[in-house]
Amino acid sequence: MTPPEIIVEQRGGILWITMNRPERLNALSEDIVSGIAAAMEQAGRDDEVKGAVISGAGRAFSAGGDVRSMQDARPEIVEDYVGRLNRAILAIKNLPKPVVAQVHGFCAGAGFNLALACDLVVAAEDAQFMMSFVQVGLISDGGGLYFLPRLVGVHRAKELLFLGDPVSAGRAYDLGLVNHVVPADDLEKETAGLMDRLAHGPGLAIGQMKRMVDNSWDASLEQMLRAEQTEQPHLVASWDHKEGVRAFLEKRRPRFEGR
Repeated sequence: MTPPEIIVEQRGGILWITMNRPERLNALSEDIVSGIAAAMEQAGRDDEVKGAVISGAGRAFSAGGDVRSMQDARPEIVEDYVGRLNRAILAIKNLPKPVVAQVHGFCAGAGFNLALACDLVVAAEDAQFMMSFVQVGLISDGGGLYFLPRLVGVHRAKELLFLGDPVSAGRAYDLGLVNHVVPADDLEKETAGLMDRLAHGPGLAIGQMKRMVDNSWDASLEQMLRAEQTEQPHLVASWDHKEGVRAFLEKRRPRFEGR
């Protein structure tokens, strides 16, 4: 029996999503991108899920698109595939819960953009990032043309896109592409520790901040100020806010419930 190309496990309140094509460096097949989208959409409906991690099996996070299959690709097939990839990217962004990319080894092309779509990126010291589309005469898909200039600026984004040179984990950290760089042997432990902090945080506030930060790129300062003015009263009335105040006054850690 062929093993599944994506493995979804719930550990406590965290959904761990593992791309499982190690023999192809987790090149993004239709099954993988559709599986990620479905898992994110299900996580949005499950109150027990507090956040998600995306990782890759074997030696790499993801080499991006499956170059071997590209030689036979027809335009209509590519359009359908990119639509499936778009669904996965939007499902990550629309999930009102934190999503963390756990990156090791090679992280290229659409795999790189998959990581950029996540809210936080934890990278092993051996991770290498590459916008490899230019090497096969393609534009970046999977949201790279949106995410990259917002993270590193227009000129840096064009350099990464036009040249397609590899970027080390340390350089990616300096550019603001990743949040943490850790020893490879500690990658899962460090990611789990970060997810534990997020899972025990005020889920309602974190979800609202995720949505508002992501929407801020297309808003004016005045619009964001009004949105903060509108949303804050809802948060003040939440159970989590009241629990946070109680915990502060009682000098203890808050026990947030995401409501």
